Amino acid sequence: MAKPRSSFRCGACGHTVAKWVGRCPECGEWGTVDEAATISTRPNGVGGITPSSPAKPITEVDANSSAAVATGIGELDRVLGRGVVPGSVILLAGEPGVGKSTLLLETVKHWAHRGQKALYLTGEESAGQVRMRAERTDAVHENVYLAAETDLATILGHVDAVNPSLVVVDSVQTVVATGTDGVTGGVTQIRAVTTALVSMAKNRGIAVVLVGHVTKDGAVAGPRSLEHLVDVVLSFEGDRHSSLRMVRGIKNRFGAADEVGCFEQRDDGIHQVTDPSGIFLHQRDADVTGSTAMVTMDGKRALVGEVQALANKSTMATPRRAVSGLDSARVAMVLAVLQSRLGAPLGDHEIYAATVGGMKVTEPAADLAIALAVSSVLQNTPVPHRTVAIGEVGLAGEVRRVSAVARRVGEAKRLGFRHAIVPAGTDENLPSGIRVTRVNDLQDAVRAALTSTVDAPF
Repeated sequence: MAKPRSSFRCGACGHTVAKWVGRCPECGEWGTVDEAATISTRPNGVGGITPSSPAKPITEVDANSSAAVATGIGELDRVLGRGVVPGSVILLAGEPGVGKSTLLLETVKHWAHRGQKALYLTGEESAGQVRMRAERTDAVHENVYLAAETDLATILGHVDAVNPSLVVVDSVQTVVATGTDGVTGGVTQIRAVTTALVSMAKNRGIAVVLVGHVTKDGAVAGPRSLEHLVDVVLSFEGDRHSSLRMVRGIKNRFGAADEVGCFEQRDDGIHQVTDPSGIFLHQRDADVTGSTAMVTMDGKRALVGEVQALANKSTMATPRRAVSGLDSARVAMVLAVLQSRLGAPLGDHEIYAATVGGMKVTEPAADLAIALAVSSVLQNTPVPHRTVAIGEVGLAGEVRRVSAVARRVGEAKRLGFRHAIVPAGTDENLPSGIRVTRVNDLQDAVRAALTSTVDAPF
């Protein structure tokens, strides 16, 4: 019989090594390698074990048993891919106070109204505190069961007693697996707790939602293997200065992994926003200098937003550049192109550039809108408020094509825009009913947007 041998596993990436090292050779993290369970190799000559349920042809497998069940929240179903699949495990991660618990209370409320039982297990609050929040958000229902528990064995006992079809664990970092080494919320504990809950979900066909914490960098806290154990990983994002919240799919075994759901945080709970572009367009009923509409893609979703710019004369040797909601490096590049290729007098001006409504944009497709907003304020000529600009600006002053132009133009048309400025290299079939101007370079774009100053120099 082979002698048992020890192995060591990295808690961040799951890489296994034969002996302990201070730094993982796979991911480069320090202090994440711990001793794993003892592994014994199978001796030669020993046959396999007869399985309890033999394999069968895939044509005989019942697909209806894994059909998705709608949660009743359209934006959440959009990200999940038509709903919650029985037996699946979903990890919802986000910063403290962003609204994870409120969203899940809204989910179990809709689940209960469908006549199905939901079990909400909290390890961070008391049952009374959760009840108070449920009353505020109108999530009190007789089919919603609530328990404040952190012991894994007791949690499994609650599941046996209630027999729900949906279980919410808030949060997985607070649950303790008795008999497993490690501190609460540590790598070993999280892996053991998640493994037990995944096994329970698969064996009994119960959908499980795990609430997870995030690190200071915004990544899911805990071992990287945690994301591999679950079926769906969702990131709940939001700015404390804005009411907009977004659920972003990171991993999804049952649907697209780049979908985005939009919500709005209010005093009476969290509400889905089916048309988020309206949040990012404020008072766009008149032409204003320094303002240009754009269309950005967040996953597969087209969002129409607004870029505003302001320029002030400055006597400082290095005029100030302030950016909000945009990529500061791309704004600096666009300003350099305007000054070098178009002769814009930016050397003695303070430049301020920002988005409206708390929108955050980092993709290159916003370059053209930034350039037109700055050109508009410098020439004191507004871009028509029904004009939208889409395109990336290159260092040579050319306007480069971006992805999903047809979808962007279609969203702008739906919101009432009448004119779209797009790159000339776009080869997609654009929707009809909206005037489209194809431009090759930044000079053509400025000319198309500021028609009253075709030949006016900066």
